[in-house]
Amino acid sequence: MQYRVTLRQSEEGWAVSCPALPGCHSQGNTREEAIENIKDAIREWLAVDAEESGVTRIEEELVAI
Repeated sequence: MQYRVTLRQSEEGWAVSCPALPGCHSQGNTREEAIENIKDAIREWLAVDAEESGVTRIEEELVAI
């Protein structure tokens, strides 16, 4: 899956969020670190959402249309 993320730079580093997943935010000292951290945050967000929804298995597959 691919998610659009928003990056904001400040004196303290980079803040990053995923608008499609409410409350999914992270940060990093560098842009690259912030992107790696948001990947982990997205995985965790999806896992918690699946658990709360009662989903027991998630699979990804590319489908051509």
